Amino acid sequence: MNYMDAEALKQAFLAGAEALEARKEWINELNVFPVPDGDTGTNMAMTILSAAREVAAIENPDMELLAKAISSGSLRGARGNSGVILSQLLRGFTREISACETIDTECLARAFRRGTETAYKAVMKPKEGTILTVARGMADRAQELAPQIDDILEFAGRVIEHGDYVLSQTPEMLPVLKQAGVVDSGGQGLMQLAKGCVDGLRGSVPLKDSFGDGSGEKSSVYGGSVYGASEASYRERKPGASGTSEAPVQEESTIKFGYCTEFIINLEGEFGEAQEKDFKQYLESIGDSLVVVADEELVKVHVHTNDPGLAVQKGLSFGSLSRIKIDNMREEHEERLIRDAERLTKEQKEREEKEKTEPRRSAGFVAVCAGEGLTEIFRGIGADWVIEGGQTMNPSTEDIQKAVEQVNAENVYILPNNKNIILAAEQAAGLVSDRKAVVVPSKTVPQGITALINFAPDLPVKENLEIMGQEMGRVRTGQITYAVRNTSIDGKEIGEGDIIGLGDSGLLASGASVTQTALDTLEAMVDGESELITIYYGESVKQEDADTLLASAKERFGNCEIELHYGGQPVYYYIISVE
Repeated sequence: MNYMDAEALKQAFLAGAEALEARKEWINELNVFPVPDGDTGTNMAMTILSAAREVAAIENPDMELLAKAISSGSLRGARGNSGVILSQLLRGFTREISACETIDTECLARAFRRGTETAYKAVMKPKEGTILTVARGMADRAQELAPQIDDILEFAGRVIEHGDYVLSQTPEMLPVLKQAGVVDSGGQGLMQLAKGCVDGLRGSVPLKDSFGDGSGEKSSVYGGSVYGASEASYRERKPGASGTSEAPVQEESTIKFGYCTEFIINLEGEFGEAQEKDFKQYLESIGDSLVVVADEELVKVHVHTNDPGLAVQKGLSFGSLSRIKIDNMREEHEERLIRDAERLTKEQKEREEKEKTEPRRSAGFVAVCAGEGLTEIFRGIGADWVIEGGQTMNPSTEDIQKAVEQVNAENVYILPNNKNIILAAEQAAGLVSDRKAVVVPSKTVPQGITALINFAPDLPVKENLEIMGQEMGRVRTGQITYAVRNTSIDGKEIGEGDIIGLGDSGLLASGASVTQTALDTLEAMVDGESELITIYYGESVKQEDADTLLASAKERFGNCEIELHYGGQPVYYYIISVE
């Protein structure tokens, strides 16, 4: 194959999108910290699927149309840092090919180079050992090979081979990857996309099974079941009483096991390693999303299954059961989607009516957070629009752009409240044309709250950004969650199910108790200059447990003012702020 026309490019791109989508969960697991928030694969897949939907809709493609669909679709759908960088790689790549009728190896090499240059420019402080390094490695190899090789398949194969090598070296460039024993997840996502594209060119992917059979019908990947749930199609996990987690929130049609089943076994007989192994194997045979945490007297069980009775019956063979909880995830998910859609429609209509009748204010705010309590806190201190999102559910560039356009203000400040959302927010700000959108680079929810509280309405944008930045710098954030795998962090051995406390720079504490780990995390955060401690407890934490932590914190840190608020956040038992 010495050249590629528009039809071949379309098939290659769709095959690449399918490959990335199929491997997203595996990529998610390449997480440096063993916490239930690995979302690189999901972010990259949703970014590429946004573009793939536009590409799949083009019946008679030419290079210019395809380039525009890939670039604009990925730009609007970009989520998280990895998704934004991927969109920029595609943006530069498509700029180079848009003027070509056909693509040869020389054109591909130039496109690789331009894509890499565009992505590097989009990141303020590029870090080596990431997706950028892998992209640049492939671009450099493409430049070397293009004058020597005409066959696109041979050329692509050798470029990908070098990309795999560069990816394998990322742990040597980033110590944190080496310590965790993983390669860079974004780089792995890029390699899966590239390999899928080449498989599509070779015809080894059954595209009609994945993208429609030519009748105009598209699969659920590009149809309503994934695309229609912009706020719901994310890997949402929430910690349970003993470090359990829920499976990805998916559309009803794709939920394989419908009942979230939890219970505690009060052991009455032997439950050693052999029994635990057999028990886990049985539960895996009837479901997924399995967590079994055992001690000498109790076993905490969490499993998703289509027959909760089988799981319960098996549990009874080891002892009596307590705290049995069975939820129909399909029913709950459908109700939540309907409720959210009704709320969003009502809020949008109200805001549209206001904008027609009221003059624009000088300033407004869009904040990103997850949790009913945190949403109310942000609204209470002045946020005009709150986007549901955060860890495991990064909003897209388009989500943020639309939120900004709902705020009736000349200057709209965006609070990402997560370092993985800042790039998407900056990209969204660049797409807004009828008002000024400004990104306040808040990396955590406590930083965002502090920034909003310290906003001064009478000051210009530049001075407000300086003040908010200074105040955010005074905030330390701690987050209490659970480990999803065995690993070693900073010389500390972490076991699956352990409770861990993460700070701004890494692991602060670990243990078996949520309350004790939270106190140990606070111990690592508080110093002689600390004045205010604020604790936000999550959706899985009982009020009495949060009150116990508050009382213990007051006893231990009596020199600080301490506040407790309901955050309702998933994933994290507690989010802690120290100022």
